Amino acid sequence: MNNYVTAILITAAIGIVNTIYLSWCCITKRDVKCLFLPPKQCLKVQYSKYSRTMGIPNPYLGLAMLLAIIILTFLFIEAILPFWTIFAIVSAGVLFSFYFLFIQAFILKAFCTWCVLSAIVFTVLFVLSLLQMILLHPNQI
Repeated sequence: MNNYVTAILITAAIGIVNTIYLSWCCITKRDVKCLFLPPKQCLKVQYSKYSRTMGIPNPYLGLAMLLAIIILTFLFIEAILPFWTIFAIVSAGVLFSFYFLFIQAFILKAFCTWCVLSAIVFTVLFVLSLLQMILLHPNQI
């Protein structure tokens, strides 16, 4: 296991903590605690129509993606799955994150600390995955 793979696991774990908190807020119907930003901004994002995708709360989708990334990474380490499966999910995650950042910036005109953290996590995962893809021999991808 190289440093990029280790960093992917650590970064995904950080993302899981973030999405567990957001999922807990969804389940218990509690307002998220907004760090570094006015509380109204987080609440505007949390209760907007964009907080769900096809009826599913976005934190649940993020949590599912991050859990899949961790599981697939362990399967890659054991040489059971090719790395491109991880890269595909990470790529989808970073695209969704950028889409939701766009929504926050230009439609809602409000940002949620936790959503921004999620976008940072997926961006870091994307960079790490891209670097890992570059390192791999073509038959390992």
